[in-house]
Amino acid sequence: MIKDILAIALIATLAGCAAPASYTTASMVDYDKDTTYAVVDTPDGFDLTVNYGRYQFIPESPAVATACKAALTSIAWDVAKRRGREIDPVNEQRIRISMGRNGFSGITTCSANVPAAWKK
Repeated sequence: MIKDILAIALIATLAGCAAPASYTTASMVDYDKDTTYAVVDTPDGFDLTVNYGRYQFIPESPAVATACKAALTSIAWDVAKRRGREIDPVNEQRIRISMGRNGFSGITTCSANVPAAWKK
């Protein structure tokens, strides 16, 4: 009886955990305490992937998604600036985003990807 209850509790705990999709296999670099990113060069610019996550007592996925997209855009401009080039404005329609939440730890995570094109 107790084994059954423990098994059900374990399954319920694991069912509450969801990880966001991964958009790259490139090595991620720390940007700040909540954000990592990876850049993959392309002929016309680069693809940028950002992973963002933070603790939330009350889950607010839209707030994390907004912060994730803001980090994605900001890092794209930073990467271009460090390379001494300009990029076209980031097209919000081309941002791919995936959300996840670990109900056990309270961490809400986001993975976002966007292509950035060099300004011509």
